[in-house]
Amino acid sequence: MAKLEGIDDRDAAGRLEGWYIAAPREAMPGTAKNEYYWADLIGLSVTNEQGESLGKVDSLIETGAHQVLVAKEGETERLLPFVETVVKSVDVAGGRIRVEWGKDW
Repeated sequence: MAKLEGIDDRDAAGRLEGWYIAAPREAMPGTAKNEYYWADLIGLSVTNEQGESLGKVDSLIETGAHQVLVAKEGETERLLPFVETVVKSVDVAGGRIRVEWGKDW
């Protein structure tokens, strides 16, 4: 949970609607193995296990059950569940995510 100075109740928080609130990266806690900040995944190349490009991560969606990667390749948009059975490896430094996902799915 975050608390902003001077925002002490629900009404005050409601007045912030539409604002972009961020924290500097160095103020964020480190991640454990196999944990990622969404910002670290944006722009990574997504490749399936057959070596086919599925695009680049454009955004992520929180569904309640799990996160979903939105990979875009030209006009094609793919929604991939960010779960262990689909996402086989994430290499942030190398700029890529390897997935078990068909190009035509």
